[in-house]
Amino acid sequence: QVQLVESGGGLVQTGGSLRLSCASSGSTSENYAMGWFRQVIGKEREFVASSTWSGTYYADSVKGRFTFSRDSAKNSVHLQMNNLKPEDTAVYYCASQGGPSFGYGNSWTEYQYWGRGTQVTVSS
Repeated sequence: QVQLVESGGGLVQTGGSLRLSCASSGSTSENYAMGWFRQVIGKEREFVASSTWSGTYYADSVKGRFTFSRDSAKNSVHLQMNNLKPEDTAVYYCASQGGPSFGYGNSWTEYQYWGRGTQVTVSS
């Protein structure tokens, strides 16, 4: 089992920054893909960024503004979010795969473990 706990969400004005963190524990590996997704009530969970064996990937909507980083020594991942926009408002979830895979990690169906999420609200 893998446990994931997100932190760092909050309220920020347009153009501001936040840094989300996700601490993982349990049967995880730095070789397994991890990702960030977000969801607004009433909408599908949306891919934000992933770190896989082949590289780091971003949704077009966040490319150039968000940065995914991984701290293997501390079993944690981070999402630095800059130049935030009101449309970035959502609950952000950290996710981990349970084994090696060869995808891009951009589909929520690829992940077996999820955190409870952290709210990010960007005011206009």
